Amino acid sequence: MNDSWIIRKAQEEDWRQIQAIYNQGIEDRIATLEEQPKSLEEVLKDRSSRYVVLVAIQGGEVYGWASLNPYSYRCAYSGVVDLSVYVDRNWRGKGVGSRLLNALESEAQAHHFHKMIHYTLPFNKLGQGLYRKCGFREVGVLQNQGVLDGRFVDVLVMEKCLSPSR
Repeated sequence: MNDSWIIRKAQEEDWRQIQAIYNQGIEDRIATLEEQPKSLEEVLKDRSSRYVVLVAIQGGEVYGWASLNPYSYRCAYSGVVDLSVYVDRNWRGKGVGSRLLNALESEAQAHHFHKMIHYTLPFNKLGQGLYRKCGFREVGVLQNQGVLDGRFVDVLVMEKCLSPSR
């Protein structure tokens, strides 16, 4: 990726492109257990300032997005955050995800999270490579964790402990 890329917090005008990229992830069956395309309202649901959404932009177009998501609403887990990274299918494997994930880690620390958790499908090797490259480790496999296209699928859990910010 060249220097004309911008990583910034998502703005209202970005949401349609975020929705389109998320729906690509659903269609491609490699990044989520969701099976049906999501409406804009569903994509926008449950967002707060602590759970930031970032976008990777070049030439005014969004080519990827990443978000911090609630891990649990129990206070014991207030320092743990789930995350999502989605890249336009034409830009996967070209460094967009790495830049988003690095920026997302900075946001997680700024919002006082001490650990990032990611759930991935075991056959999403490209995604797992991204997380390993950024310092995540495999925790284990949750067998038959969800259903995708009528079949049980396993989910691989990955984590990265951040420097305590408290």
